[in-house]
Amino acid sequence: MPLTTWIKAGMSATALVLASAGTASAAPAEQPDARAAVVTLRYDDSRAAGWEAAVAAGVASWNASVTNVKLVEAAPGGAAEIVIVATSGWPQATLGPVRPGRQVRVELGSQAVNDGYNKTRIAAHELGHSLGLPDTKPGPCSQLMSGSSAGTACTSAVPNATERSRVQSNYANALAASVVTDGRTMVDAS
Repeated sequence: MPLTTWIKAGMSATALVLASAGTASAAPAEQPDARAAVVTLRYDDSRAAGWEAAVAAGVASWNASVTNVKLVEAAPGGAAEIVIVATSGWPQATLGPVRPGRQVRVELGSQAVNDGYNKTRIAAHELGHSLGLPDTKPGPCSQLMSGSSAGTACTSAVPNATERSRVQSNYANALAASVVTDGRTMVDAS
């Protein structure tokens, strides 16, 4: 066989090996069973009259943004990790991350609404405290945890990538039950 034929054959074999190696490395990595890693937290908004739609929207925002913790409405009269009440003061919440079987309190204060802040943003922000996120004041509207420092024109109720990542970390591998909540109360007055 002439040398050029051997070279062409060798190059074809090398290309085949490289192509095969590229294909093998492009295969998706094995994903952990996400169902086993989900922490379910129940919330009770039965004492949050006038805030139900905002709470539902805030819960939906968090549930769409993170995968290893899920917020679900508690059965009437049932136990809940997150107790949500309407108040006349400034919004505030116990800083978590709350763990299954433990309890935190969220107060959705009408004073912030009277000053022009968005109800859904308030609800999502306070739920963020329950999930272990402190305030990031001052901050832009793109940071849910910037709270009132983003101004009354800000209506975004969606956590940004950093906030989502922190909550994911707080509930990683469903080991959330082994860590005690922080317990501080975060008051969101401007």
